Amino acid sequence: MSFQQALSGLNAAAKNLDVIGNNVANTATVGFKAGQAQFTDVYAAALSGGGGSQVGIGTKLASVAQQFTQGNVTATNNPLDVAINGNGFFQIDTNGVLGYTRNGQFQIDRDEYLVTSDGGKVQGYPITSGVTGGTPGDIQLSTTILAPSATTATSISLNLDSRASSLSSAAFNYADATTYSSSTSLTLYDSLGNSHVYSMYFLKTGSNAWNSYATLTNSAGSTVNLASAGPLGTISFTSAGAISSGASTSQTISTAQLGTGAAALTTAVSFTGSTQFGSSFGVNSLSQDGYAPGRLTGYSISSDGTVKARYSNGQAVNTAKLVLGAFANPQGLQPLGNNLFAETNDSNQVTLGVPGSGKLGLLQASAVEESNVDLTAELVSMITAQRNYQANSQTIKTQDQILQTLVNLR
Repeated sequence: MSFQQALSGLNAAAKNLDVIGNNVANTATVGFKAGQAQFTDVYAAALSGGGGSQVGIGTKLASVAQQFTQGNVTATNNPLDVAINGNGFFQIDTNGVLGYTRNGQFQIDRDEYLVTSDGGKVQGYPITSGVTGGTPGDIQLSTTILAPSATTATSISLNLDSRASSLSSAAFNYADATTYSSSTSLTLYDSLGNSHVYSMYFLKTGSNAWNSYATLTNSAGSTVNLASAGPLGTISFTSAGAISSGASTSQTISTAQLGTGAAALTTAVSFTGSTQFGSSFGVNSLSQDGYAPGRLTGYSISSDGTVKARYSNGQAVNTAKLVLGAFANPQGLQPLGNNLFAETNDSNQVTLGVPGSGKLGLLQASAVEESNVDLTAELVSMITAQRNYQANSQTIKTQDQILQTLVNLR
């Protein structure tokens, strides 16, 4: 009598329960991919030769295949949590060893690196001067103050009332509202990040012509007449109210006028889009490209993997772009624990790229990918594995009874 088939069946049922138990234990593990025990039958072909009368000698565990189906995506309150929608793995460097994970629960360590919960460094492409490229490496973020940027371009789009009365340009006085038709203002920044109020005044000199003048109220509170040498420029309009000339000019403000010790400020001034219609004066848009120094307020990650640093001055700076890796055969990856997998010959070499490129998925920030374990299905499988174990034990019991009968023959 042979007990080998039943023993292999007991072992297989036990291994199956191990896999099921591991799946159940990791139901709440972010990024976990369920395993599936796969078995093969066993024949002693070398002993009995070929033929249809050959009896198998049981079963064995062939492999535990990871099921890389998409898990549910759940929102979180951490802006550095990231979920992958689609194909791909995050690349993680743990003490020089590269691993791959679907767990996007990231944080910043004491040295300002973007890391996993166990300290592995998240890999990404550096962004330098707005250009993404180079070799993937550790993503190190910065908490230093963002340096200020002086205003170099100003854009003003407005409507000047064609019904306004013409005035003498020689009579312009910024302190006397009767000597100009309308005015507006915006904030400029010098090279040290000091803010200054730049005011513009518009005086109609003819049916379709306007002079523009400017003053500066610097950060010390002093108002400087930038129009002392004459108008900033002349804006002309067509009979249809569209701007025809004078759409751009420039303004230079000296260090003495700024009053802050900053470098002289020269800004291009554009009136593109301005009109002269028979309606009241109104400003459509005001913009300038300078900003004050800013302190870090937080980070965010976009769907294409771009890590943005956000500052108190309203600026956002792209610092890096997360890299994703894809494999021809994900089931060939070797589990390392800590939600990591390692590349193997069976998985083939990793193909790296940015999210959304090629066959790689996009990212969802402030979210995580839940385990793809179907708990209901696992519980049913557990019952089935238990029945299999009981059935194989019954085979052993029956074999034992037959053997006992043979032993008792006289």
